[in-house]
Amino acid sequence: MIGKSVRRIDAPSKVSGRLRYAGDMTTPGMLHVQVLRSSHAHARIVSIDTSAAQAMAGVEGVITSADVPGEDGFGVFVNDQPVMARDKVRYVGEAIAAVAAEDLLIAQRAAAAIKIVYEPLPEIFDPDEAMRPGAPVLHDYAPDNITKHIPIRVGDVEKGFAESDLVVEETYSTQPIEHAYLEPEAGLAYVDHDGVVTVISPDQNITHHRHMLARIIAKPISKVRFIMSPVGGGFGGKEDMIYQGMLALLAMKTQRPVRLVFTREESIVSTAKRHPSRTTLCMGLKRDGRICAFQMKMICDGGAYGLSTEGVMRKAAILAAGPYVIPNVRIDTYGIYTNNTPSGAFRSFGALQTAFATESHLDICAERLGLDAFQIRRTNAMRDGATTHTKARLGSVSLMRTLDALEAASGWESGAPNSRGGTRGDLGRDDNRPPCALGARLASNRKQEAAE
Repeated sequence: MIGKSVRRIDAPSKVSGRLRYAGDMTTPGMLHVQVLRSSHAHARIVSIDTSAAQAMAGVEGVITSADVPGEDGFGVFVNDQPVMARDKVRYVGEAIAAVAAEDLLIAQRAAAAIKIVYEPLPEIFDPDEAMRPGAPVLHDYAPDNITKHIPIRVGDVEKGFAESDLVVEETYSTQPIEHAYLEPEAGLAYVDHDGVVTVISPDQNITHHRHMLARIIAKPISKVRFIMSPVGGGFGGKEDMIYQGMLALLAMKTQRPVRLVFTREESIVSTAKRHPSRTTLCMGLKRDGRICAFQMKMICDGGAYGLSTEGVMRKAAILAAGPYVIPNVRIDTYGIYTNNTPSGAFRSFGALQTAFATESHLDICAERLGLDAFQIRRTNAMRDGATTHTKARLGSVSLMRTLDALEAASGWESGAPNSRGGTRGDLGRDDNRPPCALGARLASNRKQEAAE
């Protein structure tokens, strides 16, 4: 199949419009669902009064966290997110209650009639501030607001910096990114004639979700079924069981099929984004471009709940140093709880944030050293049989072939920056400030040696 044009079996139904996504699905006797969401980023829920909503004509069911019969919690690595807010809300857009009614307008009016009394709590939106002593705590089991910290230590970083001719420190940041798939979140749920709770949705993790839902609704796994509908764009964003639990509970409560289709606003406000990051990277190099030491600290905003944060931090730490041979490595990746919208899976998670920092940094170091950008990468590139900083032994490594192809395809003008009309590389900083705290000590030592 490689190198050939292969017909996609799902193409005819997609281009003709015959394929039915979750938002297209209907069934006789179906109820429509509206979710009531928090307008507070952090607040204690003092009371919830659903009596007015339940009394409305056409309303068949209203649920809150009190309707969860089993273990109320879901997530990819830690089950820290309730189906609906329990005791307090942790971000704007968090689900608090859900209504099932004969039509969507009735459901919307009923959701608006639910009365909630809040006790506002201190909010925290910056992950660096969330790590400081005395910061508002989002979850009792994480008093420092750290969702996950992954440390990696290889060799002697201090020694590597001391042996370097150039030490450069820079800070890089990436923003949260909305998945913005064409198909928003949607789903249909019902209880069949055998009492099996069935959920149909564009679910990228149905086996895991099936097991979690069984615990949440306190039913044996044989009584829970997930059907994956065609996914109109996922990119990792539909790995999280954000709304399937609410659908299951409403189907059980009403004993009728229930359907929920997110508006674009709901999708943006309430579902996971790519982890925004702030990365401090310090690299020590020899004059020929060989990397002696690599130190990275990446802090990611994980938002209100864990979701995929642990996996993102692990992947970031594993890939942080790139495909380069570096003898001395110190890496720390942190996922932090804040009152922002939760962060989750998004294509190339963890790898994108760290690769942006590492590759940008190499370009800066190449210019400072007066080296060609491809040359500095070839100098440090892993070859066949290399061992990564996480002790993974590689077989065939295609990096050199990839660099060759990139250089040829880009029309790259080889040579040091100054030979192509840029500035000449040097080992100092334009403003004479040391590149980092370690660099300051090294510069001081060198000045003292020169004086002696």
